[in-house]
Amino acid sequence: MIYTRLRVEEKLLHQRAQELGVPSRLVDATHWVLGGDLDVPSGGVALCRAISHGQNETIARCLESRGIRVSNPPEVMARCGNKMLTALALDAEGIPQPRWRVALSPEGAMEAVGDLGFPAVLKPLCGSWGRLLAKVNDRDALEAVVEHKHQLGVNHQTYFIQEYVEKGGFDVRAFVVGGRPVAAIRRSSPHWITNTARGGEASNVPVDVEMYRLLEGVQRAIGGDFLAVDLFRSDRGWLVNEVNDGGEFKNSIGPTGVDIPGLIVRHLLDLK
Repeated sequence: MIYTRLRVEEKLLHQRAQELGVPSRLVDATHWVLGGDLDVPSGGVALCRAISHGQNETIARCLESRGIRVSNPPEVMARCGNKMLTALALDAEGIPQPRWRVALSPEGAMEAVGDLGFPAVLKPLCGSWGRLLAKVNDRDALEAVVEHKHQLGVNHQTYFIQEYVEKGGFDVRAFVVGGRPVAAIRRSSPHWITNTARGGEASNVPVDVEMYRLLEGVQRAIGGDFLAVDLFRSDRGWLVNEVNDGGEFKNSIGPTGVDIPGLIVRHLLDLK
């Protein structure tokens, strides 16, 4: 397991591997220089859990080029790490999601929101933990946010925009391991951003037939060994908001009673 900061999730995965008798090695990649000889054993599976998504994908691509099976594969990381690529993949599979647009200029962003309508949500193409999201309720707010993003530089000058979905104060984070939906939590908050990293409260949600089939469709669209899928319940049914390839799960084990790290370890063992 390759990491740059040893979080609770990495510790749990390593602990469960040991308890299950699965050989596991923790490797700190913080000071790696890629392109040279790396102290990574051949065979087995490399589970990439670096904090930075860009660094994680870089590590995964270098390891895969040397014939090492990486989880998740870098192509899956790339789809999940870019909200437009995620949206395109979901569209291709016919997966319901909030309406979205990508604009390449401030003027285009204004036009896109005019098409989607207020309120709308502007997101960075790459980002997590609910950071740098902006809900705009009117044109004055939109102009301010677009100008601010434009001045932040090239990484913020591609505008990913979604319709705002009234989700009733909660969303759902569901987990898919080895292509199989295994658990889901409801994340509730009075704030429109419900991430547990931003204070959302977690409780168990049974994975019913409708949700199970939707998550199977997400798996077909995105691929991968482990996915964390964010869902909205709307008047159009379930909508897929985002798909994460390296999702955190420490706040989901207790409410669901599901051994998520154990399921991940068992799946990785089957890949060898």
